[in-house]
Amino acid sequence: MFPFFYDPTFILMLPALAFAMWAQWRVKSTYEEYSRVRASNGLTGRDMARQIMMRNGVSGVEVEAVDGVLSDHYDPRTRTVRLSSANYAGDSISSIAVAAHEVGHVLQHQQGYVPLAIRSGITPVVSIATAAAWPLFFIGLLIGPRVPFSHMLMDLGIVFFAGAVLFHLVTLPVEFDASKRALAELTSTGAVMPQEVAATKKVLDAAALTYVAAAAVAALQLVRLLVLRNSRR
Repeated sequence: MFPFFYDPTFILMLPALAFAMWAQWRVKSTYEEYSRVRASNGLTGRDMARQIMMRNGVSGVEVEAVDGVLSDHYDPRTRTVRLSSANYAGDSISSIAVAAHEVGHVLQHQQGYVPLAIRSGITPVVSIATAAAWPLFFIGLLIGPRVPFSHMLMDLGIVFFAGAVLFHLVTLPVEFDASKRALAELTSTGAVMPQEVAATKKVLDAAALTYVAAAAVAALQLVRLLVLRNSRR
C-alpha cells in the first residue's frame, strides 16, 4: 500500500507527459514557421474552406472566425467550421492547411464517416463521465479499504475514465483521416504548388501529434488508476 503523501505511480505518466509537451511545442513551432509563408494561391483560410466545400457539393455549412490561437474546429451539431481569426483571414500555408483539415471533418460528416459519428455521439456522455471519474476514484481511495463501498467508488471512477480513453482512441482515426482528406484536396486540385506540399504536410502532421500525445496520456493515466486501485486492496 502506498502512503498518501507518496505516489510512485506518477512515474508512469512521465514519458507521456514529456511526449505531450514535445508535441505541443512541435505543433506551435511548425504552425508559427509556416504562418509566415504566404501560399502561392493567395487564398485565405476562409476562401480555401469554401472552395473545397463547393467543389465537393457541400452546402449549408457556415465558416466563421473565432477568437484564440489554433482554436479551429468543426461543429457537426450546428454545421459550422470555426477558424481562429489568424487562419480565417490569413493566406499562409498554415492557414489553408488548418482550414482544409477542418473541412476534412465536414466531408466526413457529409459522407457518414463512422468514427466521426461515434465520437459525436459519445461526446456528451464522456464529458459528464470524465468530470465524475476523478472525484469518485479519489473519494474511494481516501476513505480506505475498510469502508465497504470504497472499492466500488474506485471501480466506478475507473470505468468512467475508461470512457475518456475510448474518446481519445476514437479521435485518432477521425483526425488522421481529416488530415489525409485535406492533403488530397489541396494537392489533387493544385491548390498548393508542388514545392508547398512538404510544408503543408508538416503542418498537418504536427497537429496530429497532439492527438496521439493526448491518447497516450489518457491511456497511461488509466493504467495508473488501476495500479492505485490494486495497491489499496
